[in-house]
Formats: sequence, structure tokens, C-alpha cells
Amino acid sequence: MDADGFLSIDCGLEGDKNGYTDNSNGIVYTPDGAPYVDTGVTNNVSAQYVNTWDRALNTLRSFPLTLFGERNCYALPTVPGAIYLVRLRFAYGNYDNMNSESVQFSLLLGVNHWDEVYIANEGKDYSSEAMFVAWASWASVCLVNTNQGTPFVNTVELRQLDSMLHFRKIMGNSSIYLYERRNMGPSSRDNPIIRYPNDTYDRFWYPWGSEDDPTYSNLSAPSTLIIPPSPSYAVPSLVLETAVVPADNNKSVLSIIQTNDKEIHEYLVLVHFADFQSTLRRRFQAYSNGDPIEGGPYVADYSGQTVGTVDWISAETSGKYNITLAATDSSQLPPIVNAFEVYGRIPLDNPSTFPKDFDAIMTIKFEYGIKKNWTNDPCFPSNLVWNGVRCSTGSDNTMRIISLDLSNSNLHGSISNNFTLLTALEYLNLSGNQLSGTIPSSLCENNAGSFVFRYVSDEDMCNTAGTPVQSKKRSAILALAVVIPVLVAAILILAYLTWRARRKPNNFVHLDSTYGPEFLNAPGSTKNHWDHMQKTENRRFTYEELEKYTDNFERLIGHGGFGQVYYGCLEENIEVAVKMRSESSQHGLDEFLAEVQSLTKVHHRNLVSLVGYCWENEHLALVYEYMSGGNLCDHLRGKISVGESLNWATRLRILLEAGQGLDYLHKGCNLPIIHGDVKTNNILLGQNLKAKIADFGLSKTYHSDTQTHISATAAGSVGYIDPEYYNTGRLMESSDVYSFGVVLLEVVTGEPPIIPGHGHIVQRVKQKIVTGNISSIADARLDAYNVSSMWKVVDTAMMCTADVAAQRPVMATVVAQLKEGLALEEAHEERVDLENIASDIVSSVSTFGPSPR
Repeated sequence: MDADGFLSIDCGLEGDKNGYTDNSNGIVYTPDGAPYVDTGVTNNVSAQYVNTWDRALNTLRSFPLTLFGERNCYALPTVPGAIYLVRLRFAYGNYDNMNSESVQFSLLLGVNHWDEVYIANEGKDYSSEAMFVAWASWASVCLVNTNQGTPFVNTVELRQLDSMLHFRKIMGNSSIYLYERRNMGPSSRDNPIIRYPNDTYDRFWYPWGSEDDPTYSNLSAPSTLIIPPSPSYAVPSLVLETAVVPADNNKSVLSIIQTNDKEIHEYLVLVHFADFQSTLRRRFQAYSNGDPIEGGPYVADYSGQTVGTVDWISAETSGKYNITLAATDSSQLPPIVNAFEVYGRIPLDNPSTFPKDFDAIMTIKFEYGIKKNWTNDPCFPSNLVWNGVRCSTGSDNTMRIISLDLSNSNLHGSISNNFTLLTALEYLNLSGNQLSGTIPSSLCENNAGSFVFRYVSDEDMCNTAGTPVQSKKRSAILALAVVIPVLVAAILILAYLTWRARRKPNNFVHLDSTYGPEFLNAPGSTKNHWDHMQKTENRRFTYEELEKYTDNFERLIGHGGFGQVYYGCLEENIEVAVKMRSESSQHGLDEFLAEVQSLTKVHHRNLVSLVGYCWENEHLALVYEYMSGGNLCDHLRGKISVGESLNWATRLRILLEAGQGLDYLHKGCNLPIIHGDVKTNNILLGQNLKAKIADFGLSKTYHSDTQTHISATAAGSVGYIDPEYYNTGRLMESSDVYSFGVVLLEVVTGEPPIIPGHGHIVQRVKQKIVTGNISSIADARLDAYNVSSMWKVVDTAMMCTADVAAQRPVMATVVAQLKEGLALEEAHEERVDLENIASDIVSSVSTFGPSPR
């Protein structure tokens, strides 16, 4: 792939091993053949069509049934877990001089049906496009003969979309195919399709043809107005700078109703819009197939926005979709639409090869130059011996390779260690080849007792009986060779498990969305003094008592807007933090009472506990449980360093615990509480870096269950304040969500919200997201992390910090996303640790075990 994450294959290209750069768009095309495809015949379109299309469509590869069978595939290199767009383009151009009226064949993505290609015009080009999450280091795209003409393809194009996390959100575990992508408004007749370089990811935006439709009126942005690409789905500026509105400017409804020849039974819709004026308000609701799209009504402005369906919509009539935009009563202008997309689902009906087996078999193929069509899924169909491979379907609906016959395959060199990666292998035949060297020691030992290995002849090299090597001396050596590595492995694994147990915080619990008494105290604490404190009313201290417990305010441990914070110690050695209001504080009695009232009625393991307070003449003080780890901000700034640094897993645990505390305030209390000042300074850390939300001086409580917001003068900390709250004075739960989104970005990047001369953290991260490089966003001090986990948190943060409050998720959703991110990171850590142990075990086996010959 090139630097943009593009792989562009010109199918049938010969005589140009280095490929070429297309002058019209700057895309670099490479010839096909190995390693991408092993079969097929190269062809050229007829001379009369050479100048009809761009250069890449002048050549093609065809797959006649009598020569290459029913199914032929391209293998495309991928990164497991990354998102990709794959597109195949077809231009018949009478390449076979048959003047065929039509050609039809099927496409598979992996082992699942993707599309039916129907070509009915020899002078017209067609394309099929899909998006998927890579399941292995190679993805297969197959053309299947359906006895309706010879399959062929002119280009295979792969585009990595890993930075476009919104597609991961709408895709879920599904693969999707493009049904329609249209650019509304007037388009250039000379170059009607917008693609790369105008579209960063080389998506094709086809013109809607609204110039000829009397129901629409076309709009174009003034030349002086430059609309930036949509941040969420990277819709190009060139697409957003044209639009349509109803032809009657007073009409309140704009409908797009289309019937396509292709079948579609359920679909997803994305609608993109941007306005070109700001004088009058344009506000509307969006519907798909008559059902409202969540999140509306929407307000169009200069910045491109995207709305989309959350769930799959059933088509009333196959091949027909209906998108409607209806203006609200308060709108001064009719609806506007700049572009839209419709996607169908690729059902995952068939079991595929276990990813590690797929990667191993492809590595073996390239190592020996094996001419077998393994570019498709090597185990499909699973009930046959296919190209020397036999598989068995497991309980996880994946297939494992259990038999591999490469006898008489003209293999040269040594016996590859990659055969040992096929851990379910029961039979391996390498006889009749020109192989030399020792047999990898783990090949037999990993499959002892059930594995049959034929190498020199029909003799089983792993289970030879009745030969001199079966002597007692040999048996003793073999016994030692097995026992010693097993003991070493057991010791290593035991040490690893002990280390992991000590490494993880013993008081961290994955919490459900319900709340009960189990949240009051941290389990696993050796001595928890908070039980009786939380069962009674908060204690009222005298100023004289505070002087005593703080040793006359000797140890200053922090300060804030309310005042100075001192270390104290009560009876029974209960450590506390005493926050004294200073005379210069801008926080008065209202903030003091708000904090006392809030913390008196809420108790949660991720909220700092209020022990008591002091209200004596001019002395106002709050007494909290002591958090020995300081605040999260100081850790991120490097002011505090405790034992193991804040690696990514630790940061995720802290975020998850803080998020659970906020979720409890919003949904777990009798009446919701809005914190009002969420920031990293107010996330305190205790033993084992357990996180708790603190500082409730700006918190507000709803007065009823039906209340949606609280009217208040905007207050909070610079960089964390919700812009909508700042502009309207409407404090909502989503205001806390916005602030927590800033916290997420701060933890991801290690940077403060505001950097003078560089703007706000949300804008800084948005600019980096479009590069698709997560390392440009993540804190450089993080040594290692799971990329998918990091992207999930970034994506969640961007949703939390949406400008429109209605488009932000609730805290329960944020918590769920953080749980998934943590699970990905923990699985990554476990895998790395176990791989290290496996490496040690293999080393020990090679040290003690004899090498069979």
C-alpha cells in the first residue's frame, strides 16, 4: 500500500512491473498477478474503447470456467481490525470480440455473498464497493461464475478507512456494500464523478442529475465561501458546496424516492447537509422510509453535518428507498440536502478460516511460491479437500486446517517453522519434494499422539515404531525432552499469573448500570473505616477540632477556587482532606451548601465521600476522605509519579471509574445531579489509583423527573465548559458529557485543553484524525497500546464533544464504550504477555529437546 493506505491494482497490466501514476488523479496503479492472484487470463479492451475511460480500465483479467473453475479470488493485504473500502471496476469493452449483450456473475467478500454484477453495455463501466473490518492479514475478494458469462475485472482498489471511526459505529460486526452514493446539486458534465484527490478516501460521488429534475432547485456555495470537509464522515468540500432545495422555496418537504434495479431488503442511510447562508434559520427533521432518523431536528449551517439511521431499515419494496426532509414550524427556509448514501448488509452466513490459520497458509504459500489457489478462503467449502487442504468447523463458527497435503509440489529449501503455526493440524504430507534440514522440534511435539507427518516417504516421522530409535536410552532422552520443558513452562506461567495478579488493582470492578449498597465501599481494602461514616449524617466539626486534626493546618496538599486543602487525621487514624474557604475565594455560601447537600445524599464508590463540614462564624470548611494519589491532572502533567506509570490500561480504568461516577449522578440518584465542573483536576486517585469524582461546588439538582435542563449563569473551568451551555445558559446532563469528552481527549493526548497559539483540544484532535495516524494523536509517552482501543476512546470523545448537545451520547453509553476499550487493551496485554511466555517455552524446548531428522 502507498502512504495514503491505497492499493490500486490494474488487472491485466503487463510489461510495466513498476506500475504507473494516473495523470488524472495521481493514483499509483500496480500490476496484478502474484501475490494478489494466481489464475486468470490478461486481456485488453477493443481499440474503439481505449480512450473511453481512464487508463486503468483499458486492461482486464478474465476467468474462463474451463480453465480456472467456478471461483477465482484476489488476496489483498490488510491489518486485522482495520476498516477498509474495497471496490472492483468492470468495463467489458468487447475484449473477447464476442459482442456479448450481457455478462452476469457473483462477488464474494471472504466467503460471503457481496454483489451480483450485471453488465449490459459493452461501452459502459460499472463498479461494486464494500466496507469491512479486516479479520486477518489477508482479505479475499472472489469472482464466481454463475453460467451467465465469463467473470472479469478491470481494477481492484483497496482503501484503508481506519480513521473513519463513524463507519465502524454504523457497521458494528457487519460488512456493508454501497447501494447508492449521490452528490446533489449541479455537477460538471466533463467530470461528473467526484473522487480522489477531492475525496481523501477515494469514494465515488455520483451526480444525482438534479439539473433535469423540476422538483428541485439547485444551490451552489459562493466562490468566496469555502466549506471544510465534514469531520465525521470526511465528506469532501466539493460535495458540500452544492445542494438542492424544493423547487418551490416555500415548500416544507424535500423527498428523494428512488427505485433501483438491484435488490435490497434492508439498508442504512446517511444524509449530508451544509448551508450557504446564515441570515435565516433552516431547521428540519429527517425520515427514512417514513421513520424519523434519531437526533433531529437538525439545523443546517456552514459546517458539514451528517445524520444517519442507527438500525437497519426494512425496505417496503425491494430496491426502493425513501428519504424525506421536513421543515419544522420554526424553520424560516425549506430543507436542504447536499449528498446522501445508502448501504446494504453483507450477511455473514458462512464459516471462514480461523484468521491465524489463514495467515499461516498464505505465509507458507509465499515462502515456497506454491501455485495453489489459496488466495480465496483456504477452507471454503469446508467439506472438501480443496487444493490440498481439509478443514473442520469449530464451535466458534470458524474453520481450522486439520490436513495439508503438499506432496510432490516441487518445494525447495528447509522445512518452514510456519507449519507449526497450524496448531490444529492432524496430518501433514511433504513427501516427494526437495526439502532439506532438520524438522522443527515443535512440529511433532505440539501435536503429540494424533499428528501424522510424512516427509521422506509414507513413513510417519512423528510416530515411528519398531526402529532402533525406540530404545530405552532414546525413550529416556525423549522423556527428559518433554518433562523439562513442561516444568519450565509451568514455572513461567505460574510466575506470569502471579505477576498479573499483583499488577492489576485489586479494588477495580466492572460495574453494571444498576446501583446498590455494593458501591458504597471498595472491596479488598484491608481496613475500611468508611462504613459507619456513610450510614450516619455527615459530621459537623468545630474550627478548633479542625485545627487539632490538621496539626494547626501544617500540611498543605492542594488548592483550588474554594480555598486551600490540608491533610488531616481523625480518630482511629482515619485520613481526611480538609478544604478551607479562603477570604479571597470567589466561591461563597451557595457553592458551599451545594456541595454539602449533594454529597450528603449521594454515595457511590466513584464519588469522593464527604466526612463532614464546618460552619462556624466566618469559617467554612469541607472534610473529605483522603485520596492519597492526588489528582489525574498532576499525573498527566508529570507532577506525580507513583510506581508503574500511567500506561494506557491504567488510564482506561481511571476513565471508566470516573465515568461510572458521573453516570450514577445522572441516572442513579433519586433526582439527577449535574456536576457542572468535570475536569482532570476534579478526578482524584486513591490507593491503587482508584478514581473518584470530587468538587461538587457547582453541581445542580433537577427538581422533577420531567425536567430537561437547569437555567443558570454559565460557570465552570476554561476549556471544559460546554459551548451550548455557555451560549444558552441551559445546564444539562450533556454539559457534563461534553466536559468528560474533553477529559477523554486530555488523557489520550496527554495535552491540556487549551494550548496558547494552538487552540482547543477538540479542534487539534479533529485536524489529526483526518490523517488516519493514531500515533499523531496518542500521548507520545505511551510505550504501547492496542490501536483499536485507542481509536474507540477517540471516537467516543468526539461524540461527547459534538457542538449540538442532542447529538452527544448519555453517560451510560460512554461507560459502555470505555468498557469495550478496556477489554480490547487487556486482551492485547494478555496476548503480548502470553506470546512472550510462548517464546520462552519454545526456547526451552529447543534447548532440551532433540531435533528429529
